[in-house]
Amino acid sequence: MRRTHGARGIAMKISQCIAERGRPFYSLEFFPPKDADALDAFYRTTQQLMRIQPLFASVTYGAGGSNQSGSLELVAELKRRFAVESMAHLTCIGAGRDSLTNYLTRLREVGVDNILALRGDLPQLPGEKHAETPDEFRHASDLVRFVRRTFPDMGIAVAGYPTPHPESPSFASDWSYTVAKIRDGADWVVTQMFFDVREYEAFVDRLRDMGVSVPVIPGVLPIQSFASLRRTLSLCGASIPGKLYLDMEAAHEQGGVPAVREAGIAFAVRQIRMLLDQGAPGIHLYTLNQADTCLRIVEEVGALH
Repeated sequence: MRRTHGARGIAMKISQCIAERGRPFYSLEFFPPKDADALDAFYRTTQQLMRIQPLFASVTYGAGGSNQSGSLELVAELKRRFAVESMAHLTCIGAGRDSLTNYLTRLREVGVDNILALRGDLPQLPGEKHAETPDEFRHASDLVRFVRRTFPDMGIAVAGYPTPHPESPSFASDWSYTVAKIRDGADWVVTQMFFDVREYEAFVDRLRDMGVSVPVIPGVLPIQSFASLRRTLSLCGASIPGKLYLDMEAAHEQGGVPAVREAGIAFAVRQIRMLLDQGAPGIHLYTLNQADTCLRIVEEVGALH
């Protein structure tokens, strides 16, 4: 890794943090509160989750960059307040060179050295599946190339899909897109949520077969309720083993949200243990801004080795 000295100091890529760690870790993903009144509660939650000693934390923003400014402020504040390396999500659909350059410059000015480069959701038109976008940045790989060329010392992560992206025609097509993003300059991969550990293993093996050796960090989403599970599956296109779905449905029928939450925690613990046994470099927890659930999972998993 190149550590670039400048007026702002030394740039630290998360990929270098992973390499220097040398053993499994947790990282955390948050989303910005909807309004300023919820910020105090958000930071209390974040403070609780710092007990996990995450290697880094990431912050999402709304579709189409709807909360981009708030996300930038949060990702900078997380690093300042908790001394944790932070990563901003950045989508490129609907963006231009000037707006991307401006946002990346602002990130660097507030001490943020890492982004998760994403395409973002395609704009929708009434009665049509997707609207055509004339923009230069149609794919995450376009954004990766642009950032690597214009901000060469910025750390770049990209998304990976153990279950193919809903728009991918095949597994092979999805693998090729992931490899393209890495060859265009991405440092590492964080996966979309999945519920079958075999999918992660197969995904990593296939990337290795295609000559990719960057870290692939599995993303784990704790199941909070049966309704949220169904909503999430419909939005992201992830698949779920039939038995797990039936188990969650039965828990919902027998005990409602509390029972599903307990079953979800137990499943996440098993999932994480299996991933670590397979050699996953670390675990990226999609926190849903919920401290209690994540802390329970980490406690029950036990020490990372």
